[in-house]
Amino acid sequence: MQDDASRLGKDTPPTGTQTLLRGLAVVQAVAAGARDLKAIAQQIGTTRSTTHRLASCLVEERYLRVLPQVGYLLGPRLIELGYQAREEVPLVALATGYLDELSQLTGDTVHLAVRDGDEVLYLHKNPGRNGPEMRSRVGHRMPLARTGIGKALLLDSTEQEWQRLYLSSLPMGAVHSGRPNHVEQTWAQVLERMQTYVAGGYAFDLEDNEPSIRCVAAPIREVGGQIIAAISVAGTVPYMPLEKMRELTPLVQKAARSISAELGG
Repeated sequence: MQDDASRLGKDTPPTGTQTLLRGLAVVQAVAAGARDLKAIAQQIGTTRSTTHRLASCLVEERYLRVLPQVGYLLGPRLIELGYQAREEVPLVALATGYLDELSQLTGDTVHLAVRDGDEVLYLHKNPGRNGPEMRSRVGHRMPLARTGIGKALLLDSTEQEWQRLYLSSLPMGAVHSGRPNHVEQTWAQVLERMQTYVAGGYAFDLEDNEPSIRCVAAPIREVGGQIIAAISVAGTVPYMPLEKMRELTPLVQKAARSISAELGG
């Protein structure tokens, strides 16, 4: 293969599409950990002089920065564009394809929701084909501590926050929820479940909010790793035995990770 200098001329900067692709390659090399011109040039296959011209241009335009004793790093312009790209693609539009796929694979009701104060706010719903229709709907709100999707939104929260939300969701002055044959879990039981969910990266609703309704949920994370939303697959008890819930867990987690990846998470 001819080297870079013989193809382009040692002092002639590459132009057009080739320049664009090489500039992007420089950015990708820095993102992969290349910190000096020698390392960047080795990764992208250009001469030191061409690499220097490309990197200098990218620094001038703020796509890269140079720090003393550190070397090249990604620049502030990429941060700005990253946030702009995230804002320009609404979460629902970005997630819909993955939610449709989950719906087709499972036949169950699929939800997308975010936290709004102490409540879950549903942004999207794919109605299920199994069993009766659920009362959830887009724009509907539920207590965070009582839903599987709410628990998934709380996986990074403190035990104190879990307890506050659990206590605030209890029926006034009652051990019972007001539903026949249903006894509220103790705080110790809730804590044990949440610790299990944190360790596994998922959450279940075991008829905690509605009689006979169960769901499997997983969090969606943005570029910084923060949980910003969650998805769930829900169904009635005859269609959602514990065995199926365990089988669904990696499937729901995979969809949540795919959506997270679209957000840079």
